[in-house]
Amino acid sequence: MNDYDVVIVGGGLVGASLAVALAPLSLKVALVETAPFPETKPSWDERCIGLNEATRVIFERMGVWAAIRPEAEPILSTHISERGRFGVARFTAQEAGLEALGYNTPMRTIGGVLWKSLSGAPNVRVICPAQVTALTHRPDAVRLTLSTNESLTARLVVAADGAQSAVRRMHGIGGEERNYGQTAIVGAVKPERAHHGVAYERFTPDGPIAVLPRHDNACVSIWTVPTEKSKVILGWDDERYLAEFQSAFGNRLGRFLETGRRSGYPLSRVMSEKLTAARTVFAGNAAQTLHPVAAQGFNLGLRDVATLAGLLMKASDPGAPELLHEYEARREQDRSATAGFTDRLVRTFSNDVPGLRGLRHLGLLALDLIPPVKESVMRQNLGQNAAL
Repeated sequence: MNDYDVVIVGGGLVGASLAVALAPLSLKVALVETAPFPETKPSWDERCIGLNEATRVIFERMGVWAAIRPEAEPILSTHISERGRFGVARFTAQEAGLEALGYNTPMRTIGGVLWKSLSGAPNVRVICPAQVTALTHRPDAVRLTLSTNESLTARLVVAADGAQSAVRRMHGIGGEERNYGQTAIVGAVKPERAHHGVAYERFTPDGPIAVLPRHDNACVSIWTVPTEKSKVILGWDDERYLAEFQSAFGNRLGRFLETGRRSGYPLSRVMSEKLTAARTVFAGNAAQTLHPVAAQGFNLGLRDVATLAGLLMKASDPGAPELLHEYEARREQDRSATAGFTDRLVRTFSNDVPGLRGLRHLGLLALDLIPPVKESVMRQNLGQNAAL
C-alpha cells in the first residue's frame, strides 16, 4: 500500500504542479505536504505571481490553464527604467506576437486549481499535514519516514520543499547562498490612472520597484529596500507609505490612492550544489531560489516540472541513474542562465558606483534600440530559451 513510483515532498505550487503533470501517467504518486492548502477568500490586495509565456504553455498542456485564465491579468507591455535617468526599455506583446507577455495571477487561484485537479486523480495520494523526518536508501528505492509515523517507499523522491529543503539536508547536500541584504515589501496599490496592462520595473539605488497590473485597476507593488530600512517602512501608516512609495516610483500612474496589506520578505539566492542525489531530484526553490526581479523564480521551477514529467513519461524506472543524469543535463543551462540573469540585474542596478551609472543608462538604451539585444532579453523573460 505504501510503495510508490514517485513521492513528491512539498505541496507548494511547484510540487502540486508536478503531481498534476504526473496524474495522467501510469505511475503511483504520493504528495507529502506540511500543511493543508489554505482556503483563502479573494481580496484586491492578495499575493500574486507573474506567469510567463512558457508557463502558460506548460499549464495549458497540463489541462489547468483554462481554469486559471479568468483570474489572470494579462501583461500587455513592460516599462523598465532607472530613477534619475531618462533611458527606458519597453517590450510589448504585439512585437512578441503574443496575446500577453505574461499574466499576473493570484497565488490562491493557481493553488486552488492545482489542488482541485489532484482531488480527482486516482493514482495520486495527498498526505497532509505531514513532513519527512528521515530517509533511508536502498539500491532500488528510498524509504521515507513521516511525522505521522507512517513509512513510504519511493523509486524516485522529488524534493520541492523550498529553499531550506529538508530532503536536501538529509542527503548532506549544501546550498550556495548569497544574501542580498534586501527585503521585498510586497503589497498592493490603487492608482489614479488605468494601468492598461503595463508592468513597470524601476531600478533605484536601494533596489528594484515593480508595479504590476491586477484586476479592477489595482496593482501589485513590490518595493525592494535594504533590510534595515524595511523595518522602518513596515512600521509606517498607509498615508506615509503611499507618499514615500509615490516618491520612489514616480507619477506614471498618477497618484496612488489606496494601499493594502504589506509584508516583508528577506531576499537571498540559494543554489543547490547538485540537482540530483541517489534516487532523488531537486526542483523549484529546493534546486534554486532567486531574487524576484523580473519574476523568474516560479517560472524556472515550473520548467523543472515540465522537464521531469517529460522524462518520466517513458521511464521504466523513475529513479534510474540515467534518468537523473538526463534531468540534470537538461536543466543546467536554463538554470545557470536564468539565475545569472537575475543576479546580474540585482548587482548592476542596486549599486551607486558613479562609473556604473552611465553604463546602466547605455544598457537600457541598447535594450530598447538594438533588436538582437532586445530579442535575447525578451526570450529570457518569456522562458523561451529553454528546450522543454
